[in-house]
Parts: sequence; C-alpha cells; structure tokens
Amino acid sequence: MKLEIPYGKDSKLDAEIDEQSVIGIIEPNEVEIGDETEIIRRALTNPIGSPTLKDFLEGARDVLFIVNDPTRPTPTARVLDIIEDDIAGHNVSFIVATGIHRAPTEEEYLQIFTEKYYTKYKDRIHSHDSKNDEMVHLGTSKNGTEMLVNKIGVDAHKIVIISSVEPHYFAGYTGGRKSFLPGIASFKTIEQNHKLALKQEARALALEGNPVHEDMIDALSTVKKEIFTISTVLDKNHRIYAATAGDIYKSMEAAVSRAEEVFVAKIPQKADIVVSVVKFPSDIDLYQAQKGIDNAKYALKEGGILLLVAKCRMGIGEDSFVKLLSSADSPKDALDKIEKKFVIGYHKAAKMAEVGLYAQTWAVTDLDPKILESIFIRPFSSLQGALDKAFEEKGKDAKALILLDGSLTIPHVEE
Repeated sequence: MKLEIPYGKDSKLDAEIDEQSVIGIIEPNEVEIGDETEIIRRALTNPIGSPTLKDFLEGARDVLFIVNDPTRPTPTARVLDIIEDDIAGHNVSFIVATGIHRAPTEEEYLQIFTEKYYTKYKDRIHSHDSKNDEMVHLGTSKNGTEMLVNKIGVDAHKIVIISSVEPHYFAGYTGGRKSFLPGIASFKTIEQNHKLALKQEARALALEGNPVHEDMIDALSTVKKEIFTISTVLDKNHRIYAATAGDIYKSMEAAVSRAEEVFVAKIPQKADIVVSVVKFPSDIDLYQAQKGIDNAKYALKEGGILLLVAKCRMGIGEDSFVKLLSSADSPKDALDKIEKKFVIGYHKAAKMAEVGLYAQTWAVTDLDPKILESIFIRPFSSLQGALDKAFEEKGKDAKALILLDGSLTIPHVEE
C-alpha cells in the first residue's frame, strides 16, 4: 500500500509498505461537523456558570483578550467574527499567550488574527515575553509555584480567553487555565510548575491527580479577575466540532468530554513500529513536535521503533532540552542529570529519555542529523528509507501503526 504523509504546511512524503504489516492508520476520530458558526453562537448563548458575553462586557473599562500562539490551530479569528458586534465600542486589546515560546512572526500574526483583525488591532496586540515583560506577584501555590503574571493581564479590568481544548502530554489537556500558566506567566513561574511534569502522574488525558494541572488550578486561584472563556474543540481537519463558553473551570470541563470523542483513538494492539506524524502548525520545531513522541509511546511495544515525522521548520525551539540530552551518555544518564538539577525544558528531555529507556526513536525532519544523533534520535533523510530499515531490523513479521496526527491523537488499546 502507498502512504501519503503530510509534511509541513503544503508538502507530503510518500512511501510504500506491505498492507499486511499495518495494524492501523490512526488519526483523530471521525465526528459529525455541524454549522461551525452556529456551534460557537450556541455556546455563547448558553454560557456555563457565567452571564452571556454581552452581559459580561457591560460596564467594562477595558477588555483584554488572551489568545493562543501559532503552535495551536485555535480558530481565533473565526471567534472574533462571531463576537465582533459584542465587542464593538469596547476598549479592546490582545495578548498572545506564548508561555516560553518566541513571539510570532508577521506571517504567524496573520495566521492567528487574519489580515482583517491584525490590521484593525495591530497597535493593541502584545506578545507575552516571559523573561522581559513586567510581572506582578499574585501569590504562591501549595506546591510553591510563585504566580508571577504579566502586568498587562493584572491591569486589565476584564479578561476574555479564546482557546482550544485538546490532549496535552503532561498537563492532561490544553485550554482554560493554561492561558495564564504558562500562557502569560513569568519564566520562573513556568519553570516551577513544569518541574512537576517529571512525575509519572503528569500525563495526557489525566486531570484528577495530575500534579501539573492541579498546581495550575491552585496558582490560578490567585488571579482575582472577571474572566470569560471561549473554548473550541476541533476535528482532525481543524474544523469546529464543539464549543463551550463561560466560567474558566466549568466550561473547560465540558469541553474535555467532547475532546475525548475526537482525540482518543482505539487500537487493537501495540505495534513494533509506530510512525508518528506531527502536522502543521505543531511541526514548528522539535520542542513542539516532541508531543508526537510522547503520544506515540502509548502504542509502542517495548523494544520497538518510534519514527517521528515532523518538518521542524523553525529548528529546535527552546534548546535547553537538547543541551541536556546532548551532554548525557545515555537516556538513563540524562534522567540522572535532571534529577540533580531542573531548569525549564528538562521536562521535555525527561519525557524523551524515558522513551529511550525501552525503545528506539528515529526521525525524518529538516533538522541537522548531527543534532538528532546527539540526543539519541536516529535521523533519516526519507520516510521510505526509515521504514525499510525499521522492518529490516524488526523482522518481516513486525507490525506497524501509523499515527497521522501524532501531536494530538492518543492511541488507546481496546480492552
């Protein structure tokens, strides 16, 4: 059979594979898509635990919108189209919740806002800088996370969050509270929170008992602001499947159940070879594409080969995880180093090293092969070459699984 794998924004990679060797080509589940505009309108008309957006905005001296950065396909401009009349006449500004990511490029601002809103609000759009923006200390969580938040968010009278909800490899799910932490929090705050990602309970789909999620919630209790949240759940083609609105906690909880319908994919068994494809825009760099490694591990047999396919068009990204891994002699040595000292990014190194303890990680990317080799990833220049070598190594009876959207799909073995 012929495989056609998305690679970057507009390209594809081709390969041939024996159909008998493939136990599944998995991607987010097929779901019925209705009128996308009506889905959002319905959520806004029936907010959860909150007045309607129009009533929420009444009397606002100013309104700050917190929106996702370009690593997520959140339909920010689509939402703005629908609420345009509601926000007309209000003193509106925007902050892009980058966390520790870099600021968007001009092209990426257009990706987020479209030309219409980017032109209209350009002088009122700020990109969060966790290291350089002025931060305000709001309090400390029970775990000791100091909630230092961008002053722009603290000074705002009312806040509206536009986000999307999908599985996250250590926070359980994106959405809601993540717009604050890590979204507009200080580097120090993010580092303290993300250290909790080293714990085994910090994993995809888990909220209850997840130390990262629970610390975010606890830290967010220090934010004494009126907040209205608009959350979308997208399908595999980035169409709007569901939406919720209202209270930051309750609306996210409602969105999570709809996200599970899309992103938790049943598989018949674990595979010897798992190909994990990270699509645009999550393929921006290796820091983001790593999610495709972490999600794929749920489908991989011990001793198997995990093949990451991700363009990584902007390179490595935040590079502390690469520096740590490349300084280690083995994945076990990397974990030992992390245990002695933690800095932001080491959580990513730890998750990669954990996979390296029981399986091989290979990759087809645009990255320098020497960089990949230094962090225990075997580089390949072609998908066909990688697959041929994987079957040569694992044997003719080996079984493969293809994850067509590895940064979002959570494979789950059927009981």
